[in-house]
Amino acid sequence: MLDVALLGTGGMMPLPDRFLTSLLLRLKGHMLLIDCGEGTQITLKQMGWGFKNIDVICFTHYHADHISGLPGLLLTIGNSDRREPVVLMGPHGLKRVYEGLKTICPELPFEVIINEIDPWENMEVGVFNISACKLEHKITCLGYRIDVKRIGKFNVEKAKALNIPIKLWSLLQKRESVEFEGNIYTSDMVLGDERKGIRVSYITDSRPVSAIPGFIKGSDLFICEGMYGEEEKLQKAKEYKHMLYSEAGRLAAEGCVKEMWLTHFSPSMPFPEEYIRNARKYFSNTYVGKDRKNVTLLFEDDING
Repeated sequence: MLDVALLGTGGMMPLPDRFLTSLLLRLKGHMLLIDCGEGTQITLKQMGWGFKNIDVICFTHYHADHISGLPGLLLTIGNSDRREPVVLMGPHGLKRVYEGLKTICPELPFEVIINEIDPWENMEVGVFNISACKLEHKITCLGYRIDVKRIGKFNVEKAKALNIPIKLWSLLQKRESVEFEGNIYTSDMVLGDERKGIRVSYITDSRPVSAIPGFIKGSDLFICEGMYGEEEKLQKAKEYKHMLYSEAGRLAAEGCVKEMWLTHFSPSMPFPEEYIRNARKYFSNTYVGKDRKNVTLLFEDDING
């Protein structure tokens, strides 16, 4: 299972009840953060998920409302007694940005690993499978997809027929191969086809681009910017490279996702739920994101029993 929480849902500037953009995912006790706007560590503290197990922080781009919370968060992670490295990922330019920010958090008790990535890369970082998509904003911007893959079921009959020792069964569920008494056993001998996993996609600060529906296709949860709810803001959305609710709704429908949460709201829109119909007109299973809105996503066969 995968826990997902919106930590902040604001764009441009924080409001009293809306911190800036950040998304948190938790898998097998490890955590991944996407963006780290102002107020991230406050709302994460309110969530009660802790700080020590944040292994990866991904950035969509380097406008302040997506990265200004990083120095304080790194210091808080350090104060949680973390000693293992923390990986920072984002478009090219991250090293330069981090060098500037770290002047106010110079001494950390853990290594910071900088990973500048290209669009369309697929990466395994710890327990997380991360993919990136190129978006259209005023500066280079990436969308992210997190896939939790699931191996096939263990076939006891095949294992017995191949005389594979019982003591190796659990190892073959975790490894590709095991050597025992001069024989090499591989997982494909005893595992069925890969089962359906869990997919979460995150797109913000972009105009709708043709690559998005394919990138988010089949997501269990699609989190998308809803900078402007009003249809009459289309010209403004085009000028500043953002989206309307209705445009997000069309992307969700084209991507055949299960559910969409809107986020990254303009500070000029104090009540984002007022315009939800503009998205639901195209994708009915749409919800307005709120700070600390969270869900636990289960594997499909766990849901079906």
